[in-house]
Amino acid sequence: MNRIPLALLALSATAAPALAEEVNIYSHRQPELIQPLLDAFTKDTGIKVNVAFVDKGMAERLQAEGDRSPADLVLTVDIARLSQIVAAGVTQPVESEVLKSNIPAEFRDPGNQWFGLTSRARVVYASKERVKDGEVTTYEDLADPKWKGRICTRPGTHDYNLALVAAMIAHHDEAYAKKWAEGLKANLARKPEGNDKDQIKAISAGECDIALGNTYYMGQMLRDPEQKEWAEASRIVYPTFEGGGTHVNVSGVAMTKAAPDKAAALKLMEFLASDEAQRLYAETNDEFPVEPGVERSDLVKSWGTFTPDKVSLSELAKLRPVALKLMEEVNFDG
Repeated sequence: MNRIPLALLALSATAAPALAEEVNIYSHRQPELIQPLLDAFTKDTGIKVNVAFVDKGMAERLQAEGDRSPADLVLTVDIARLSQIVAAGVTQPVESEVLKSNIPAEFRDPGNQWFGLTSRARVVYASKERVKDGEVTTYEDLADPKWKGRICTRPGTHDYNLALVAAMIAHHDEAYAKKWAEGLKANLARKPEGNDKDQIKAISAGECDIALGNTYYMGQMLRDPEQKEWAEASRIVYPTFEGGGTHVNVSGVAMTKAAPDKAAALKLMEFLASDEAQRLYAETNDEFPVEPGVERSDLVKSWGTFTPDKVSLSELAKLRPVALKLMEEVNFDG
């Protein structure tokens, strides 16, 4: 990821050809999940792409590096994380007709600081044996006592669940959302733990009948010989909010404020918004393309269709602190 110092570049400018373009990425996503996409970009453009996996503290790292940061782009998941990076002052707005044309307004920042690349739904995994078709309908219904002792979930203070709580606040109000969270907690079969895959495994083991999770984890497990049997015990159900749609979130990209190679970084951003990349990215990660008209993979299509909720992602990001405070007050994970 190191670049040749500017002084050396100046000395050699007349004696050597221009440096090849290069893009450095800080990514919350495991490199293997995005490598096929980056390989396709390099093949098309000749631009090399380097990826550093940054699981935690991405905003703090970029702040500490300041203008010396080698990162051109950040790739991350969840609107809260995208918003946190923007709020840290380490990104810059990007003006691109390609990005505006290919990415719908609801999947990009109003100030062009971040752009969604794929979307995912927060759904219910339901036991094929113990939950009838049509038995799960709304997110609100998950607080109904009929589900007592039948629900599993990862910790309520995880970003994915906080976004869902924020959406519940947006559809109703804080008091309603708090009562709903209390009802959901009362229906848990066990203390919140693990990740979304662990909830699918728990359904297979008979520990619970339904669980909250993101769609793409089902795809990952179906391709894993050790986990396929667990995944096949469940099906995906798309609940809706009363008077709304199914809760969705995004993975997205932003250009850093210090980006050493803005031109190459923009080329990569625009490539990620192209039909080819949207199809490949979504298929590789079992997610939904954000660009209208790009088909979902056959596996994702097999999970059925849904109507995305209309609450803006920016509003969900603003409500995250309220959602976190609420979940701590009800001691959801206790």
